Amino acid sequence: MLELAIARAVYDRFPDASEGRLAKIRAHVVSRQSCAAVAKELGLGARLLAYAGDAASDEAKRISRSTNVLAAVLEAAIAAVYLEHGFERIEGAIVDAFSTNIEYARSSHVDYKTELQEALARSGKQVHYTVLEVEGPPHDRRFVCAAHVAGAQLGIGRGSTKKAAEQEAAAQALEALGIEPERL
Repeated sequence: MLELAIARAVYDRFPDASEGRLAKIRAHVVSRQSCAAVAKELGLGARLLAYAGDAASDEAKRISRSTNVLAAVLEAAIAAVYLEHGFERIEGAIVDAFSTNIEYARSSHVDYKTELQEALARSGKQVHYTVLEVEGPPHDRRFVCAAHVAGAQLGIGRGSTKKAAEQEAAAQALEALGIEPERL
C-alpha cells in the first residue's frame, strides 16, 4: 500500500518527469531509511518501547531505535490500518506522512551510485568499489570506500555505512568525470 500511494503521488506531482526519475524518487521515498524517519516522526519507536513494559532494557531501547525495526513497524502499521479501513481512506494519510520525503527526493536526493553506473554503462565502462578502511567498534563503524573506473581511483567517500561511503565516492567520481547528476 505504501508503494502504491507514493507512486501515485509522485506521478501526480511530477507529470513531466521521466519514468526513470519517478522510479528513483519512489524508491528513495519508500526506502528503509525513509520509513524509519517517518516512524520516528510518528513516535512509533517510543510507543514500541512503552509496550515493552518490564522488558524495557537497554536491548529494548536499542531495538526501538533500530532503522530496520522502525521501518518494519511502520510498514506493519500501514498494513493493519489498510486492512481495517481500505486503501482509499488511508492513501492521503500515507502521502501526508511522507510528503517531506517526497519533496526531498525530488529536489535534493540523488542516488550517485546509480547515476554513475548508468553514465558509465553508456560508454561500456563499469565502476568498482573497494573498502579502504573500517574504523571503530562494531556498534559505531566508520567506512572509507573508493570508486574505481577503468583502474583509476576517481573518488573516496566516508560514512557510517559502507553504502553511504560508496555514495560519497560515487559523487566524487561523477564530478571527476564531469557528469551532472539528474534532477527534476
